[in-house]
Amino acid sequence: MIEQKLLEASIAKAAADVRANNPLAGSITNTVTIDFVANAQLAVGGSAAMVYLPDEGETLVAAGGAVYLNMGTLFPIYEETIPRTAAAAQAAGKPWVLDPVGIGIGSLRTKLLSELKQHKPAIVRGNASEIIALAGLWGLEGTADDLSRARGVDTADTVEAARAAAVALARYTEGAVVISGESDLVTDGHSVVISHGGSALMGKVTGFGCSQGGVLAVYATQTDPFTAAVAAVNHYNLAGVAAAAAADAPASFKVAFIDELFRATPEAVAGNSIEIQEA
Repeated sequence: MIEQKLLEASIAKAAADVRANNPLAGSITNTVTIDFVANAQLAVGGSAAMVYLPDEGETLVAAGGAVYLNMGTLFPIYEETIPRTAAAAQAAGKPWVLDPVGIGIGSLRTKLLSELKQHKPAIVRGNASEIIALAGLWGLEGTADDLSRARGVDTADTVEAARAAAVALARYTEGAVVISGESDLVTDGHSVVISHGGSALMGKVTGFGCSQGGVLAVYATQTDPFTAAVAAVNHYNLAGVAAAAAADAPASFKVAFIDELFRATPEAVAGNSIEIQEA
């Protein structure tokens, strides 16, 4: 199990490196939330680029330090774009982040998520039901019948209920898994970090999960997947608390949140309240 002071030092360094290096983490992401993803990446110190064509996905892999693949609002072209981009990232030895949003909806989404298992994402993020469903689809924990647990983009399960699925996914990918919830869970299959903070207003604005995926990719350009995952989640929870103190309604909260992502210092990101447990 990782020692907390060591983890905090690694998080602070990662956050400082993101600010100093302005790393590019390209995205093929949900068209509903593409603006939020890009602006969140910029606010934490990264650089954003959004594409949807297969050769452009491969180009983003070559140009950037990581890439983010979000399964929302699929287009037919994604049947080619998403596997080619994931394969390019794996071949280049570059981390990629998977958000299996909407898992269980439609045959194309299920086909693509099944194919992506072989390319081993560095970080997987989702709500509890999505993480349970993905582990079942990949034959790692539970069964493929768990696809029925996912309810659109909402969760029907608690974060704790998805813990075993997250650990199984992380052990298979040798990366990290993030479960979003009232308190977020991050695991590398050996240690589990519970990150506190955030705000209930996050659930009143579309795109907080999607945009977190983009920020996870930014952090993944600078450090190992587990440190990147905890750093990005901490950054989000810290900004959520600060934004909620400044705004009490969804639209103003979103604006304040992006501002607080920008204002957060590396030391504050590292110092966000966490608990470390054995997996």
